[in-house]
Amino acid sequence: MKRRRFLAAGGACCAGLATNNAWAQAITEYAAPHRFDRPDLATDEGGLWALMDREEKALRRSPLVVRDEKLKTYVQDIACRLGSDHCPDIRTFLVRTPLFNASMAPNGMMQIWTGLLLRVENEAQLAAVIGHEIGHYLQRHSVERLRDIKSKTAFGQVLGLFGLVGALGQIAVAASAFAYGREHERDADRIGAFLMHRAGYDVTESAKVWNNLLQETTAREGKEPEQTAPLFATHPAPPERRDDLVQLAKSLPGGKAGGEAYAERTRPFLDGWLQDEVKRGQYAESLVLLSRHIAGGVAPELMRYYRGEVYRLRGQEGDQDLALADYRTSALNPNPPPPVFRGIGLISRQRGQREEALQALSRYLELAPEAPDSAFIKTYISELSS
Repeated sequence: MKRRRFLAAGGACCAGLATNNAWAQAITEYAAPHRFDRPDLATDEGGLWALMDREEKALRRSPLVVRDEKLKTYVQDIACRLGSDHCPDIRTFLVRTPLFNASMAPNGMMQIWTGLLLRVENEAQLAAVIGHEIGHYLQRHSVERLRDIKSKTAFGQVLGLFGLVGALGQIAVAASAFAYGREHERDADRIGAFLMHRAGYDVTESAKVWNNLLQETTAREGKEPEQTAPLFATHPAPPERRDDLVQLAKSLPGGKAGGEAYAERTRPFLDGWLQDEVKRGQYAESLVLLSRHIAGGVAPELMRYYRGEVYRLRGQEGDQDLALADYRTSALNPNPPPPVFRGIGLISRQRGQREEALQALSRYLELAPEAPDSAFIKTYISELSS
């Protein structure tokens, strides 16, 4: 297997000894290892591969896996452009979970959660996350971490974690037991940036992913990111990482963002992903996410409706007015989501505005006669009509 090589602008740079400034220099060349042979089952790495193979079989049967072939192929193609020669060994699984996460096991199994797909704004941002995970895979960081676990008892506990959650499509949660060090994370960031650049993506988008996530997590009760998102605990400090990625991107100019392609592929799934997001009940985070997408012009009729839902459900002082404003703006679109009129009707009814409530709820049932709550809404209409 080839040894990895980083060549920084201005000379060779050893990642383990680099200062932050050196870390932020561009990789002008990266010699990836050859494709990995399956390790002997008797070795610690072989045992880990066998475990991941078993969990992958369970994951394939999970109801949480997104089965849409077009979307899966689209994401797999991005992974292949980044992974290059390793493409035949990378298998992507899209998992319907409303949180930001992705992970890659040593056997080539990669999970990408729909909460991540909802949050990235273009193909380059998705490539930044996938490239980072491939960087971990190429450097065999999970295997290194495994070998750092000296106690066989601790090793057994780690395997037990994988077994408990793998079948539910939550293998990335268990992967946190390996707790990649910050140098591993920086290593993966550098490699991911190089892979992005080589594949023709705009590396400046990588810092935006981190900055957007930072804004969401800090919105929750004003707490530090490490207090609200375990993801941040083993990564470089969020502002530091964002700033380092900005500096790194300056040395890797050019490339595409791929916003239109990404919007086209993911648009059919936004409604379901947004439903999941609202059900999380983390209203402050959701408002940051939805407001960002509205400002970016992403599916404005949907984003406005769901932001209205978040305001209505949060129920703080002034939230009803904010919800109505979003509902009414969404309703002006050529194809508004039918539940927009339900939202208008429910708030209007609560405020004693009978005529507006009746019109809105009737419009809702006209657009969605088979809605699950149609019987419930009909009782309100009957009440308002009497």
